[in-house]
Amino acid sequence: MFIDRAIIEVRSGKGGDGRIAFRRERSRPKGGPSGGNGGRGGSIYLVASSEVNTLVKFRHSKVFVANDGENGDIKDMYGHSADDVYISLPVGTVVFLEENKQFICDLDKPGKTVLIAKGGRGGRGNAAFKSNRYKTPKIAENGLPGEKKRLILELKLLADVGIIGYPSVGKSTFINLVSNAKAEVGDYGFTTTIPNLGVTYLKDGSSFVIADMPGLIKGAHLGKGLGLVFLRHIERTRVLIHMVDMSGLRDPYQDYLSIRSELKDYGMHLIDRPEVIVASKMDEEGAQERFKEFQKKVNKEVIPITALDQTNFDLVLYRCKDLLKDAKTYPVYEESNEEVVINAYDKDERIFYIEKINENTYEIKGERVLRTYNLINISTDDGMMRLITYLNKIGVDEELHKLGAKDGDIVKISDFEFEYFE
Repeated sequence: MFIDRAIIEVRSGKGGDGRIAFRRERSRPKGGPSGGNGGRGGSIYLVASSEVNTLVKFRHSKVFVANDGENGDIKDMYGHSADDVYISLPVGTVVFLEENKQFICDLDKPGKTVLIAKGGRGGRGNAAFKSNRYKTPKIAENGLPGEKKRLILELKLLADVGIIGYPSVGKSTFINLVSNAKAEVGDYGFTTTIPNLGVTYLKDGSSFVIADMPGLIKGAHLGKGLGLVFLRHIERTRVLIHMVDMSGLRDPYQDYLSIRSELKDYGMHLIDRPEVIVASKMDEEGAQERFKEFQKKVNKEVIPITALDQTNFDLVLYRCKDLLKDAKTYPVYEESNEEVVINAYDKDERIFYIEKINENTYEIKGERVLRTYNLINISTDDGMMRLITYLNKIGVDEELHKLGAKDGDIVKISDFEFEYFE
């Protein structure tokens, strides 16, 4: 079975919490703070692996979770950082965010590794807050939460040469005879429902990967039939074998124009790929006359082939080999060095903003303020004071006043709420 699309969820680990602790040793009556830092949560990486060929297993293993970091401990002991999780994917997998279909990465080379969900930072223990002014700090930080993302995985085959054409023109027969592929053969509207991949070995010792793509119909670039599946895989190929049927059941010239039109409409430089035009089923009655008429219309080299005795099969393969020498490799997506935007807040440079929920309730929002809030352990008096001081410092009180907040109104930040008083 071949699965070329899957959806998975990844969850990186939360950072361990910092510890509040003090030394209690007879030899050190003023031992001071000794709470250690929490460990880092486990991150999740995607790895392009040549040992994985399909996305089949991701139909069942859809959630990948990294462990949380351990909490800090007494005597300045740090919590252990969690192990990272590595997910092996087939080379050629392209990854998107499900929520907005944003492109994340293209795993186009074996061994390519991408950090997809970063583990949360461990919180600092109270020993980290000791200073000349503050010798017995009673505050510690929480570990930051990990990231949670739903990802779309699309496998785009890495074939050097792709065989294209309408259904039942002889693509599967050709690839079976010239490679180690085992494509299904039959006289159906759609013989090939999945791409068949094989390696062709030429007599001079050279070789290349060849793929028989699902048959196209008019409107494929709009998603009709199996068209989008076909076009998604053909993006990777550098040379095309365009096969047309000379048996008389179809109009070869109209078929040729229709498929060229589909390639152009889809984009991705498909129309620019070098092609070898092949006329199949030349042993059928009247095929020679149709071949001459077709060649005259296209005004390009067309190679006639016959599957029964494999006439001109070698000629087709060596034409492909020659074209591959200078054929360009087109990236499926242009990758950016910028960090992936997960939600609208990531673009917002403000430290915070306040949203009025109803007449008496306000909510403090913003990625930066929420990140700081998540770090502060508000279960202690010192931690609560630290939060209040921080909110005042960044101007939350002033902004609430501008919005018309009154004494006793409720102010929320994440899962915590408090009453507002001027």
